Amino acid sequence: MKRLVFSLATILMAVTSLTAYAQGDAAAGEGKVAVCAACHGADGNSDLGSNPKLAGQGERYTLKQLRDIKSGAREVPLMTGLLDNMDDQDLMDIAAFYAEQEITLEGADPDLVPLGQQIYRAGITDLGVAACSACHAPTGNGMAQAGFPSLGGQHAEYIETQMKAFRSGARDNDGDSAPMRIVAERLTDAEIEALASYVSGLN
Repeated sequence: MKRLVFSLATILMAVTSLTAYAQGDAAAGEGKVAVCAACHGADGNSDLGSNPKLAGQGERYTLKQLRDIKSGAREVPLMTGLLDNMDDQDLMDIAAFYAEQEITLEGADPDLVPLGQQIYRAGITDLGVAACSACHAPTGNGMAQAGFPSLGGQHAEYIETQMKAFRSGARDNDGDSAPMRIVAERLTDAEIEALASYVSGLN
């Protein structure tokens, strides 16, 4: 129980370490995403499971990721150099554009739903794993104002890859309190797979 309380407290503290929110111009952003379309789709709905869907993602979260990728705080080899000539207003506009797009829906593997749903909605008390819904909402829509990403409709393959990256430490841009690393390090491959499948079907 103490571990669970610690995990919840850690997640809540992460809010204070998120990047300050700034407003972008979605209309201006539409003219700046041409380079993004090859991997993420014209409207932010990527066709490849390895590339994240950006459509409908919270503006604050997308902006943080763009800033982190540009600065090198988050390493995404396929995006190396793509943001170098963009200033912060460009990044804000791009984030605003994607926030206004509608994400296409995915479907969960029925065989994986029970385990994925259990972890997402209730966590794993014995391991101190907090419910994912605490930050990402019961519907998977996230908490845009707090900077917690929307997961519903995202490619299961992408979610699984990112969870494993957090678990290994290859991705560590979840703040000083490391909420995603703390959760991911306590999950098995099977649990991550089930969780990723479940959230991809949330809408």
